[in-house]
Amino acid sequence: MRFFVRYLVVEVLVLGHALISAGTKGLGRKVTEAFLQAGHQVTATYRQDSTKASELQQKYGSDNLLIVQADVLKKNQLKALINQANETFGTIDYLINNAGPYIFERKKLMDYSQTEWDAMIKGNLDSVFHLLQLTVPGMRAQNFGRVINYGFQGANSASGWLYRSAFAAAKVGLVSLTKTFAYEEAEYGITSNMVCPGNITGEMKEAGIKASRAVPDSNTPIGRSGTGEDIARTILFLCEEDSDMITGSVFEVTGGLDVIHRYR
Repeated sequence: MRFFVRYLVVEVLVLGHALISAGTKGLGRKVTEAFLQAGHQVTATYRQDSTKASELQQKYGSDNLLIVQADVLKKNQLKALINQANETFGTIDYLINNAGPYIFERKKLMDYSQTEWDAMIKGNLDSVFHLLQLTVPGMRAQNFGRVINYGFQGANSASGWLYRSAFAAAKVGLVSLTKTFAYEEAEYGITSNMVCPGNITGEMKEAGIKASRAVPDSNTPIGRSGTGEDIARTILFLCEEDSDMITGSVFEVTGGLDVIHRYR
């Protein structure tokens, strides 16, 4: 993992600082825990569920974990978030864009309201743009940075996703942004990749691989459902210093399941 000398006067070595949006529950929680367990400092956000945020804070304390309430739809809150994160732990080394609105109701494009459409685009695409502009200057200055965005299976080929048009449109746009950003920032030691989770639902979002192997899943070709740990392990690997050869890439973590066509 990346080591940084933050205070040369006392020659103290500390691990990196990860910003994980929506990092207090679901898939984000497992990523937060993985970074903390690896010895990193983490700033994690939540939007509404203060109970889950408090549980995580109590479990890991405040030495290496800062939890901030922030809505990725609101640019002013993102600015305040980055300021607080930088003041607490210094430069953000790893930007994990886990947050993003999602409409669970299955509806076709013509049934979306303007508000729903705006939330999908602003929350899943615009918010990444804002967070990049707020964090990349610090990454450039130290000639190191890792950016991880989330997509969906098929996003890399711009697959159509029935009943998920707004979400899919935002994420496919994010694929291009992920790749373009990788080209633009490579000279600064910054990598940019996308991770696409499979059908990870319910308790499996915060579960480990061992737990999923105890519950066979005939719908997934490998025989078990995906878990938050599967996503966290992938992200942690992509954030390693020696993973710098991997950039501008899209990784599907689905266990072989065809997610977007399973309901046709």
